[in-house]
Amino acid sequence: MQKPKIRFKLFTTVLSILVVALILAGCQSKSLTGKKEMQEVIPVRVMRVELKDIYKTLEYVGNIKAEEEAVVYPRVSGKIIEKVKEDGSKVKKGDTLFYIDRDEVGLKFEKAPIESPLDGVVGRIYVDIGANVVSQTPVALIVYMDRVKIGLSIPEKYIPQVSLGQNAAIIVDAYAEKFKGVVTKISPVLDTDTRSAPAEITVDNKGHLLKSGMFARVSLIIDESKAVPIVLKESIMGKAPDAYVYVIENNKAILRNVKLGIRQDGYFEVIDGIKEGDAVVVMGQQRLKDGIDVKMEY
Repeated sequence: MQKPKIRFKLFTTVLSILVVALILAGCQSKSLTGKKEMQEVIPVRVMRVELKDIYKTLEYVGNIKAEEEAVVYPRVSGKIIEKVKEDGSKVKKGDTLFYIDRDEVGLKFEKAPIESPLDGVVGRIYVDIGANVVSQTPVALIVYMDRVKIGLSIPEKYIPQVSLGQNAAIIVDAYAEKFKGVVTKISPVLDTDTRSAPAEITVDNKGHLLKSGMFARVSLIIDESKAVPIVLKESIMGKAPDAYVYVIENNKAILRNVKLGIRQDGYFEVIDGIKEGDAVVVMGQQRLKDGIDVKMEY
């Protein structure tokens, strides 16, 4: 008669164990779900959209030359007996640079001047006192430095995008600043070997910071947009015309399709899709989806 009671107690014990196990499993499941939900808050780095000017450019390199340069030769033969100007001296057209002693056996001459053929600066003195010179001997280099020029070769396919009066930005290694130049000459005839047109950029150089012989990097501006929204290229997902970015609103990631314009260095102009002040994700967007919670960092 005791066996049924024993069986009943055993059944109730097993049933209690199962109920407790199910309760614990449910609690654990809720705990895991909570953790999973917490993990859905994605940390991202953002930038605030600003309005800036942006340019489309063609990039070239070239050497700087003075706008005018003249190598000076003596008109007569003789010995340099007096040096009037030194390297770096300012000169006017007709200023004396040297005097030559034209003494010859049996003849007596007045000392003969060697004069500057143009206004400018003495760029180089090639001879010293006592040197014998003839009419073929270069004695000095005179340069006009108030403006300088840079020669370029424009490839055939870009010629339609370059015109007289077009602006250019000039960078040299010696200075941190950019210099402004203008296209002043484009050859109407192409070089048949390189299929390019010789062109010339002129730069105002009143302070003579730019020196003849400097290496310059030239950016020809062929298109520009003023005061437009720009974003870092790292923020762009997809490719035009299906490019998009993530914008953060109320700590949520919102997918925005964007229409892109000019690209300059590491930035894109955004023609449509975002506005000034928007918080655009620049790092971490690969893990995002529309509407997901995020934690922003700048």
